Amino acid sequence: MDAARQRAARGFTLVEVLVGLALALLVVAGGAALLASQIREHRSLVLEARLTQDLRTAADLIVRDLRRAGHWGDAGAGLWTEAQPARANPYLALAPDGAASDAASLRYSRDAIENHVVDGNEQFGFRLRNGAIDIQLGNGNWQALTDATVLTVTQFLITATQEAIELEAACPTPCPPGDGACAPQQVVRGLALEIGARAVADAAVVRTVQARVHVRADAVSGACPA
Repeated sequence: MDAARQRAARGFTLVEVLVGLALALLVVAGGAALLASQIREHRSLVLEARLTQDLRTAADLIVRDLRRAGHWGDAGAGLWTEAQPARANPYLALAPDGAASDAASLRYSRDAIENHVVDGNEQFGFRLRNGAIDIQLGNGNWQALTDATVLTVTQFLITATQEAIELEAACPTPCPPGDGACAPQQVVRGLALEIGARAVADAAVVRTVQARVHVRADAVSGACPA
């Protein structure tokens, strides 16, 4: 009995302790690796959500302004009749009007009573500069629209589209045959927007948003023959 008690009270050998310690370290290391992986995944999801939200917010604001391009407080003056010629819309200029560009300029009226003049506070625009999108709020007044400390804008493209609708059928007198510049046209203008960016905190987090804009103020060119 004394020998049995001595063997029972002997405890663990050094080898058994080392094996147990190694197994414990393996379990702890596995748990730590799993925790670190979950933290990285959570951080990546937060960055993706923040990046997507910021891009959507910027795109919505840009789309809202582009849609208002050419707004005229006295649009009725642009209608042509037999008795009164049409007046040109002073806010009609819109760029780009052709190939894709990383900048846009537009105008729209903010007058309480239309003065038919493009004032300094009625000039607007957007541009890509140093990894951020700038917004123009009035002549020469540029401000950052996106936060360069949160995201870096890598792509900012605006592409213009146009569709012409012939209005010659509304003319009381038809155009002379072969005179292509005679007939009035209604030009329906559109813009395609694409913004790409990456998160500053993790360059692997990349997102792109796209939007299409129908400019509400159509342009009218040409006139009916006298």
